[in-house]
Amino acid sequence: MEYNEEKIIDKKKFERFNQKNDIFNRSLWDESIKNNKTVKFYQDYIKPPENNKRPEGFNHKDYAIRNAGWFMSDYFSDSKRNKGRSEGFTNTFSVQKQGTFTKYKIESTTELTKEIKVVGKKLGADLIGITKFNPKWIYSNKYNRSENKTSENTIDSSLKNVIVIANQMDKELIDTAPSALSGTATGLGYSNDLSSALSLSQYIINLGYQAVASQNDTALSIPLAIEAGLGEYARNGLLITKEFGPRVRISKIFTDLPLEHDKPISFGVKNYCSICQRCANECPPRAISFEDPSTKQINVSNIKGIKKWSVNAEKCFKFWASQSSDCSICIRVCPYNKDFDKLTHKIGIKIANTPLRKILIYFDKFFGKRKQPQLWWQK
Repeated sequence: MEYNEEKIIDKKKFERFNQKNDIFNRSLWDESIKNNKTVKFYQDYIKPPENNKRPEGFNHKDYAIRNAGWFMSDYFSDSKRNKGRSEGFTNTFSVQKQGTFTKYKIESTTELTKEIKVVGKKLGADLIGITKFNPKWIYSNKYNRSENKTSENTIDSSLKNVIVIANQMDKELIDTAPSALSGTATGLGYSNDLSSALSLSQYIINLGYQAVASQNDTALSIPLAIEAGLGEYARNGLLITKEFGPRVRISKIFTDLPLEHDKPISFGVKNYCSICQRCANECPPRAISFEDPSTKQINVSNIKGIKKWSVNAEKCFKFWASQSSDCSICIRVCPYNKDFDKLTHKIGIKIANTPLRKILIYFDKFFGKRKQPQLWWQK
């Protein structure tokens, strides 16, 4: 939706989000969420189910490739678990090498900002935006999964800039959702994000500046991505980008490198989502709201005091656990989930920002249908 911090934040109700209340963290300590299905959900990411009598898209081979897609992300997340860390999920990454002791002399922040975006894309990022450090989106507390404890979430106040990276997820895999096969796109998205964020962070460190690479940890990614001009907020609770729609994973880098900031963008997502309820209609557990944006808090897994479309994370995760894989149906059916390299879809995204958007909603019912996983394997 059109971004205006003053309009979306209710100062009387607003509270920074506690990382402990993230639905995945809650599934580890909250007895109202944790059950045998959630335990199996996580176990299946460690050892793929070998039963080929499961529904199409959920057999041994589908889980095998899904878990392979997650491998790099899981490897880093588990690398320091004995120290109570889950890097990329509850903790920032701590694998960077030491850089130079002398800071690279910067002659132009404008040119440096352009260079950072070029270097970042060469190092694997699909989209890059830059914004200021905003304490509102920093978690109030960090959560230690191993010990089930919270602690104060502190980050160096000198890191005044945030580089936000978005990497696309494979559309052909997403088109098979819901399936374990489609979860491969999610895992690869995280793994590719990890690589590009760590590599760009190391480049900044090599220039003699500080850079802290972060994924789901430390701060809320979507508000920072919106402030960095990467896209708009949607009814399905996701970031919509011009280039890939909602089909992206997000990471960020906190840095003291002097950079110029991008501005939030608006290309009609709020108006389109206001009359399109495709994701809400097609969500099996009815976790997506049909209502207008509001500050209503559905449960503790929603941030307080922000006027927006909120998703019921409890219903969403319950469905994930029931099928032992992530879902992505709301991404698959989203009208912005298109290949925008094609001229017809380039024209469509422009029409979506006009009163003719109602015509697009009618025709879009012919898009976003589930593709059979076996056809992906045959192709």
